[in-house]
Amino acid sequence: MRQPKRKVAAYVLLGTIAALVLVLDQVTKSLVRRHLPLNQPYMPVDWLDPLFTFRHVQNTGAAFGLFPGGATVFMGIAVVVVIGIIIYYARLDRPALLLRAALGLQLGGSVGNLIDRLMHNGAVTDFVDLRWFPVFNVADSAITIGTIILACYMLFEDRRAPEPDSEKNQALTA
Repeated sequence: MRQPKRKVAAYVLLGTIAALVLVLDQVTKSLVRRHLPLNQPYMPVDWLDPLFTFRHVQNTGAAFGLFPGGATVFMGIAVVVVIGIIIYYARLDRPALLLRAALGLQLGGSVGNLIDRLMHNGAVTDFVDLRWFPVFNVADSAITIGTIILACYMLFEDRRAPEPDSEKNQALTA
């Protein structure tokens, strides 16, 4: 009975992180679309203005404005990524906390940008303008952070010593 409870808990964490990212992403984008005119900067705190500003941009390309005009291709990629994450996650025996977090961030961000593309003629609402970097949004940030966590996890996971009571080690010693 323990194994199904762990699997459910793993899905709860994945779903919770993805849902939090999705809600934060959609709420912030809605506020930007409702209150900030297209391509207009806004900074309520003057001393932060040299560092970044909010700027309403409609992006038909990939994250951070790369490859503009490829909305249909990016919708397809987002669907493949979402399905891939769900299938990959289902095949994991006991995913580590960092892996669950990384996949949850990527799932929530992918769904958030996919919803934008479906609801806004292939465009994603971006609004964080660092002035030296392409304008981006919460979903882009979540996907990027999730990818960095996943890369670090994969890089260092192979180097960790296997747990002595793991099923793999038991099979090897039998």
